Amino acid sequence: MNFARFESASANGPAQESGPDKFTYETSPLIRATGFREYDARWWFGRSDCGKAPELNLMGAQALGMGLGTFIQRSGAGPEIVTGHDFRSYSLGIKLALVCGLMAAGARVRDIGLALSPMAYFAQFALDVPSVAMVTASHNENGWTGVKMGMARPLTFGPQEMAELRRIVLEADFDLTGGGAYEFVPDFRRRYIDDLTRGRRIGRKLKVVAACGNGTAGAFAPDVLQRIGCEVIPLDCDLDHSFPRYNPNPEDLKMLHAIRDKVLESGADVGLGFDGDGDRCGVVDNEGSEIFADKIGVMLARDISASNPGSVFVVDVKSTGLFASDPVLKANGARTDYWKTGHSYIKRRVAELGAIAGFEKSGHFFFNAPLGRGYDDGLITAISICEMLDRSPNRSMAEIYRALPMTWSSPTMSPHCADEVKYAVAERVVERFRAMQRDGVPVAGQMIADLVTVNGVRVVTEDGTWGLVRASSNKPELVVVVESPVSEARQRAMFEAVDCVLRENPEVGAYNQTI
Repeated sequence: MNFARFESASANGPAQESGPDKFTYETSPLIRATGFREYDARWWFGRSDCGKAPELNLMGAQALGMGLGTFIQRSGAGPEIVTGHDFRSYSLGIKLALVCGLMAAGARVRDIGLALSPMAYFAQFALDVPSVAMVTASHNENGWTGVKMGMARPLTFGPQEMAELRRIVLEADFDLTGGGAYEFVPDFRRRYIDDLTRGRRIGRKLKVVAACGNGTAGAFAPDVLQRIGCEVIPLDCDLDHSFPRYNPNPEDLKMLHAIRDKVLESGADVGLGFDGDGDRCGVVDNEGSEIFADKIGVMLARDISASNPGSVFVVDVKSTGLFASDPVLKANGARTDYWKTGHSYIKRRVAELGAIAGFEKSGHFFFNAPLGRGYDDGLITAISICEMLDRSPNRSMAEIYRALPMTWSSPTMSPHCADEVKYAVAERVVERFRAMQRDGVPVAGQMIADLVTVNGVRVVTEDGTWGLVRASSNKPELVVVVESPVSEARQRAMFEAVDCVLRENPEVGAYNQTI
């Protein structure tokens, strides 16, 4: 491969920025270093006519394949790897470029075609293949692409693996042994759906809105829910990579509002929303209330721990404080570990602790044996919610929700902050709150009772109100979440206090949404 000098290219590796020369763009690899994130890869692939320069081209995707093929074999995982792609106009092309690079490095590729991320994880088990490379930008806006990777099922890469992969690719430190192979695995969608629904059928007549934002899950979710016995009302389930109504993101209030409206219009028992690659699930109850995923996690944890006393759960630092304080979980002997946000981190922590399940506020839920195989699957989450309702035949989703202690929780709010500076900004915010705690400076009118710094900073005041700031792992943003067990006024006071600290940093831009 010709690693010719592109703008900002190193002597031996691919370019990291796109220059104006279109011929060079088509004939030299481009792959921006910041696309190698904490636990997966994300790049802007859209053309520069939208005002944003591309961060990856097809030759860059090929270089990524060379690096990944080199890495998995050096690590002793062997040459076999599963590949799949989501439904975006460019995902198949990126996957085929990636496959070319993998094969050049001697990989034996098992391609399952158009897929959800959890379908690719399932393929690692069903096909007995150790490694996976799923081409998806998940819930990111159109124009983004990325790859979720792993070589020790059910785990995906963490920071150490991503750092080494980044080094191999950017330094062009490839072992191009050749001898690779390619095999397309036919009809794998049917095999995946059969596995999801085998032995799982509900007796309660449930009417369920299945909302997919025109993403890949539209080809899966309605069929799965019908198989387990639900009456399904599809919402935006036709595949359309332009995402004409809203981004397929169950944390996005626009998608949640659309689900709410359909639930109220149809008289559904529950609304379930799935992200672009099907590994997350969002929920709206029968009264139209949009239930944040961490509260769904508490409801599921109550249900699971009732039949599995002493259960261990893992949750991310964005999640509600109810996991630690809920009286039902305490009575069931449940124990909860708060850990770093990110599907790779939670997956790994669930495995380390032997936890029965892990929950993220973003809607990634991880069910370990006997409920699942340890990876995140939005469809398993949807099935588990329907089974929870089936085990409570006299209660509606809204009644189960109201049985939780009341808290006032924000959605995930993300102010813009460039990839190159976001971690430094987050660390400055951590140090600022540490100084405030040390000096006895109140936050939102109260003293700091606790600082959790395992991932950014979660500042907790004396009445249990808390606010979180961390760097996003997959976008040029910070992440802000606030919650109060006291009142909406306390929640807003915490948001204002956290935002005031953020605004001390000029690199922090506008929010995508706020309370």
